[in-house]
Amino acid sequence: MNWQEVKKAAKEKLKPYCRVCPVCNGIVCAGEVPGMGGVGTGSSFKANIEALNKIKLNLSTIHDVKEPNTSVEIFGQMLSLPVMAAPITGTTYNMGGAVTEDVYTQEVIAGSLMAGTLGWIGDGADPLMYGSGINAIKQNNGKGIPIIKPRTQDEIIKRIRIAEEAKAIAVGVDIDGAGLITMALKGQPVSPKSPKEIEELVKATKLPFILKGIMTLREAEIAYNMGVAAIVVSNHGGRILDHTPGVAEVLPEITEKLKGKITIIADGGVRSGVDVLKLLALGADAVLIGRPVVVAVFGGGKEGLKLYFENIKNELKQAMLLTGVASVKNVPQNILRV
Repeated sequence: MNWQEVKKAAKEKLKPYCRVCPVCNGIVCAGEVPGMGGVGTGSSFKANIEALNKIKLNLSTIHDVKEPNTSVEIFGQMLSLPVMAAPITGTTYNMGGAVTEDVYTQEVIAGSLMAGTLGWIGDGADPLMYGSGINAIKQNNGKGIPIIKPRTQDEIIKRIRIAEEAKAIAVGVDIDGAGLITMALKGQPVSPKSPKEIEELVKATKLPFILKGIMTLREAEIAYNMGVAAIVVSNHGGRILDHTPGVAEVLPEITEKLKGKITIIADGGVRSGVDVLKLLALGADAVLIGRPVVVAVFGGGKEGLKLYFENIKNELKQAMLLTGVASVKNVPQNILRV
């Protein structure tokens, strides 16, 4: 199995929901929500890709780095690379249903672990979606991270308890899911949260609490002040609000103030190991990858995902070698051409 074979198999299973384009950049699928595209004009999806593409690296080959170290510790877990699978649900209405929710989440969690990293699972309009992910985490000794939609406080806390019972590594809320119309249409209301409500959720569990969907320094500081363990800088893959900036545009202002105080994970448009290195240089501790993980799992199951993460890791090592970076734990900003 090679990556081209995986993409070819995925293209057959995902059509017409995802064309598995040569470059996954949001152009062809603009406005296709439900589906795999970005909301409205697709501007926010495209902005994630464009923001990363604008960043250039300084080539450096006169240095002492011979064997770059890609391992990192996140939530007490040692990962072989600073990349994890983003929480994605809706295999039926977003991806065509050739792979069920149960199978998808099982393969994401198992494939991530095979590659030495972690898979995150999501929540959705059908309550069974969260259950599928939790079952996958249970069957893999708690090695996964569930993310809950911004439901009512009681409903979120109910799902936090389920995550605790599954012995999950951490738990969180994708607060940017507050704008998902599908949730409301299916009787699953979601809404923004006040700082006080966020603090209540943090205090409701001993697990590290993650807030996903932060796109401003102001809200990153609120999360930090309310005791959140980690934030994910993310615009929900460009799927909820048109015309937001790309993640790589807003990340530096957040990391400049909060690096080292709170775990900062970036999620938006990562398509290569070089992209990973760019976000680490901008101050992220780790990154999430979404749509390519779908392609990997639909095209090759857990083995396809393992292969994908191994490719990303090899690309990352090569980029580190050619920029003089010894460890992903310390990526200097001066490798970037500014």
